[in-house]
Amino acid sequence: MPFDTLISAQALAGLMAGQHPPLVVDCGFDLMDTQAGLLAYRRAHLPGAHYLHLEEDLSGAVTGRNGRHPLPDREAFAARMAALGADDDTQIVAYDNAGGVYAARLWWLMRWIGHRAVAVLDGGAAAWTAAGYAMTGEPAAVARPGRLTAREPLARTVSHQDVRDNLATRKRLVVDARAPDRFRGENETIDPVGGHIPGARNRLFRENLDSLGQFRSPEALRAGFQALLAGYPPEQLISQCGSGVTACHNLLALEIAGLPGAALYPGSWSEWCVQAGAPVATGAAD
Repeated sequence: MPFDTLISAQALAGLMAGQHPPLVVDCGFDLMDTQAGLLAYRRAHLPGAHYLHLEEDLSGAVTGRNGRHPLPDREAFAARMAALGADDDTQIVAYDNAGGVYAARLWWLMRWIGHRAVAVLDGGAAAWTAAGYAMTGEPAAVARPGRLTAREPLARTVSHQDVRDNLATRKRLVVDARAPDRFRGENETIDPVGGHIPGARNRLFRENLDSLGQFRSPEALRAGFQALLAGYPPEQLISQCGSGVTACHNLLALEIAGLPGAALYPGSWSEWCVQAGAPVATGAAD
């Protein structure tokens, strides 16, 4: 069976030593310094790992109205992964140095193009080195191009209009992965407007992690999300954040918890807050 949520450092090392090693991807990034992840990768990364940049590889073109990190074209993204050597049956492992935030974006994108065999390295590069495995500064070998096709999505999305329509019906629950102060409309330094989508509830993505930066147990995650959902089934949850990145962390946590089916609002707050007439709430959740 493929790894399709998380993989431990020990399990990854075992796969890397096998006959069919996985495609390992470093997704390290820093929103405040967009080249920091690439520079860190060049200094040290997992052996054989390739690097993908959040804004250049894991996002599409920004128009000023579609959020800070819109989704890439599905076919173009599949071609980008194929260029790294991915085939339809390749096990892919994503990691970063930020608790899985950016790795979860790659995990979600692979599911969005119909690829199930993708997992996040639990604990990221820190867990790898803590387990006694080496890092390297050697560039990854040039890959043999793979054959990866975009298939039926295993992940769902909703549009700005879908979320707008939900303001009246409240048939779906919007869950915001941003920090509580930004959710309340305080200390906003990234987007032009502070606040949150009316009716949304707040679950900071870091609540998914323990003190070591690894994901909490499925039982703990399930308990936390069920309390948040308060009767909503998981398939009626809409996950959003600032730009559709940390929202993927909550979606991964839901899968680990055995609560699948939630959708991503890709544009998230950075799209919502620039749309004409889109209402804004501030303060705690209503």
